[in-house]
Amino acid sequence: MVHTFKALGQYLAADVNSGAVHVLDAVSYDLLSRIEGPMEGDLPEELAAALPQHPREELAESWDELKSLQEAGLLFSTDSYLDPEAAMALPKAALVKALCLHVSHDCNLRCRYCFASTGDFGTGRKIMDFETAKKAIDWVVAKSGPRRNIEVDFFGGEPLMAMDTVKKTVAYARSLEEAHNKRFRFTITTNGILLNQENIDWINREMSNVVLSLDGRPSVNDAMRPTINGKGSYDVIVPKFQKLVATRGEKDYYLRGTFTRQNLDFAEDVFHIASLGFRHVSVEPASGDRDDPYAIREEDLPAVEAEYEKLAAGLIGRKDINFFHFNVDLSQGPCVIKRLRGCGAGCEYVAVTPDGDIYPCHQFVGKEEYRMGSVHDGSFDMAISDKFANQNIYTRPACRTCWARFYCSGGCSASNLLVNGDISLSNETACAMERKRLECAIAMKAISAGMGEAPAKPAENCEDCALCD
Repeated sequence: MVHTFKALGQYLAADVNSGAVHVLDAVSYDLLSRIEGPMEGDLPEELAAALPQHPREELAESWDELKSLQEAGLLFSTDSYLDPEAAMALPKAALVKALCLHVSHDCNLRCRYCFASTGDFGTGRKIMDFETAKKAIDWVVAKSGPRRNIEVDFFGGEPLMAMDTVKKTVAYARSLEEAHNKRFRFTITTNGILLNQENIDWINREMSNVVLSLDGRPSVNDAMRPTINGKGSYDVIVPKFQKLVATRGEKDYYLRGTFTRQNLDFAEDVFHIASLGFRHVSVEPASGDRDDPYAIREEDLPAVEAEYEKLAAGLIGRKDINFFHFNVDLSQGPCVIKRLRGCGAGCEYVAVTPDGDIYPCHQFVGKEEYRMGSVHDGSFDMAISDKFANQNIYTRPACRTCWARFYCSGGCSASNLLVNGDISLSNETACAMERKRLECAIAMKAISAGMGEAPAKPAENCEDCALCD
């Protein structure tokens, strides 16, 4: 499969199975766009006749060049992974390596698009006690098997409302590392309201990554992220975020925003966040069912796609903005299992609620049919886990014919369920946005290469995964 497209003034082609990307001229682009499968022999006369705008000799020359790429395995390459039995047999051992620890089902903001029912996930406002958090850490240490690296994301609601639990949990997890040959990596996601100097210092010392929630311009942020009393949050949180980032050094962080159908000019929000001194930015579309007033709909796609092009064009040559969704690894991304199955929700990654209940990920919390067990009694429903482990780019019908499948790894099960009522049926609106982001990212890579910039270092194999060489 070959995907031809235009983006940022570039003529481009992506060979899906080899991962090769080609920058084309107009002749080669028009020609390749009409070729449906492997090329054989000389330029077909009917193909030349279909492109009268190009001289036949130029078409013949392009045909030969494209055919050479095909012979080198860089066009119309075969899918070396396409084995239905192998896809169905992807590991389902459920060696869990990541926890989303819901330390707080409460929040001091009332974000209008919140998928978590303004913080309580529809289950009532509560805080996780340390004993439950401790059992979650013990559970993941046991459930991770021989894996050494374990990720824990403190999540909510607003996790700073449970700061005592967070601090005790980190200390407890660290106390287990040497004896169990584990290494914990912690992330915290916060809206910033409760940040103070003590919390900032602790977060910058203990957290490998921190996600800071800000939607962009003051008018946008305050309209979508008001406090409980209805006031805007921008003026409260921005100085705190700036102080945290200024003292964070080289450690990871992201300013994470959400755009809705109320602000489809989200490129301006990305640029605004960067103007505040934040380099690492992620502004993502709101999710929701088909009737959600804030979620992006099919009719919004032309505007959204145009805005991604505008954003990509504005980022070319800029070193002060690292936009998360334009980061793409043209060496075909992470290891093969990640390319086929994605995030690992329900099998490698789970969420734990304040009550100790286990769910496939944070977006399934509160959906009782997806409750997998409890850290209190060690239960874990392998039937549900296997159902998620079975989700990959070959078992999801729409993914099998999608050119972007090796980059997006099959999309989001929670998004699919929300829109289509089935974790296997792709949310096409979300898929369309993902494809456009990828086209923009690939075009930016092509332009950067033309400017003489060094390519990004290919992703390395993840540690302690038995599936990697």
